[in-house]
Amino acid sequence: MSPPDEPRIPDSEPASETDDLIGLLSSRIVGQPTALQAIIPSIQLHRSGLAPEGRPVGVFLLLGPTGTGKTRTVEAIADVLHGDPHRLLRIDCGEFQADHEVAKLIGAPPGYVGHGDSKPRLTQGSLAEVTSPSSDLALVLLDEVEKAAPSLVQLLLGILDRAKLRLGDGNEVDFSDTLIFLTSNLGAREMLDEIRPGLGFDASQERDPRELRERLERIGVQAVRKYFSPEFLNRVDAVVTYRPLDVASIVAIFDQHVAELQEHVHSRLGARSFDIEIAPAARFFMIDRGTSLEYGARELKRVIHRNLTQPLAAQVANGQIPPGSKVLVELNEEGDALVLRCEGGVDVPEARTETVLTVDDNEDLLRWMERALTQAGFQVVAARSVEEAAGMAAVSRPDFAVLDYMLPDGDGASLAADLRRDHPHMGVVLVSGTDLDEEAVVMCRRHHARLLRKPFLAEELIATIRSLGTRVYRAASGGS
Repeated sequence: MSPPDEPRIPDSEPASETDDLIGLLSSRIVGQPTALQAIIPSIQLHRSGLAPEGRPVGVFLLLGPTGTGKTRTVEAIADVLHGDPHRLLRIDCGEFQADHEVAKLIGAPPGYVGHGDSKPRLTQGSLAEVTSPSSDLALVLLDEVEKAAPSLVQLLLGILDRAKLRLGDGNEVDFSDTLIFLTSNLGAREMLDEIRPGLGFDASQERDPRELRERLERIGVQAVRKYFSPEFLNRVDAVVTYRPLDVASIVAIFDQHVAELQEHVHSRLGARSFDIEIAPAARFFMIDRGTSLEYGARELKRVIHRNLTQPLAAQVANGQIPPGSKVLVELNEEGDALVLRCEGGVDVPEARTETVLTVDDNEDLLRWMERALTQAGFQVVAARSVEEAAGMAAVSRPDFAVLDYMLPDGDGASLAADLRRDHPHMGVVLVSGTDLDEEAVVMCRRHHARLLRKPFLAEELIATIRSLGTRVYRAASGGS
């Protein structure tokens, strides 16, 4: 069970965990609200400790045409829960179309050829590898499940029903703390035909979005009922039909891809980075060429890569883009290609990397925080005790400190007070899995420390530190 809410110091914005989760996922999953409505309750159930025992936390069958965001949904959840979109156990069912290939997943039993020669893919260790200190919920993705051999589908029945899998060597794998996602393109062609009928009255009539969504869901459900047995479908918590992306969703995904490209440029090039500004005509050019019902957002990603990312990479490699410049992306006079033009870019000073001191006696959590903060652009120094933290702070003079409340030789609240006394402009985050006593709360308030409850997401940690950066800057500049 999650601990009761900790006291919050002034200036912290009250926001429920539900709102945080919805907001984080909504920013990554565009145009598919039905998927969020189906999946988020299972994550909340697990966090509350009220998930049903003896079965996976949630089992979801994701349907719809290619490029609509089925796989991206699972990657977005992995990014939110674990700070890494690739932290999931992915099984490409196209690799297991023959019954004998299923042995790669569970291993050959003793006495059979291949026993002991290869490691099974579905083990307790492989599930543990895709968890993180911020969440013990493992994500399992079985991509294009309709391509799997019948024996693999039978294997799934035990996992979906009892959360148990017996390997070839007799060991048992527990799937109780897992979210299982099955993706499929069943019914995708019929859905596209429904969206854009070629003949008849429907071809010219305006479609009601709600009615269209219901018809697509019926097509998807009918397709899976024809393909899968009732005993298999009865073990699925929700069948989610992804609708083809409309123009507004394509535009939002385009902006998302450009923002990711800009962030990639800044993070990889550092002081040599530059800003990207896309003219309206160039933006429309790429969106128009990247809009496709057949390929969804994948076509848009290819268009951006071919017309923007590759030309930018070539100019960077040739030294044609000065550091600190602005690259204007415009459409040529013929309207059939993009033109890149640089402005500015003289004597850009290298920004100082901010340092974060992390203090915790949990080695796994320290490593996870170091990885998350480093990816966010911070320099990290780690300590495991109050004494070690004091010595490191004197040498490295960090801009921020993330302190565990319970330390082997003291407490984080007292350490926060000492650090703020010696380093007045240091931002402090105090981390705790339990309620703080009144004295600790007062001490945190006095030294402007922020409280963060375990377990927390990488985004929550980074956002808290960055919000402190604003406060520290105000204090250093004499503001209120």
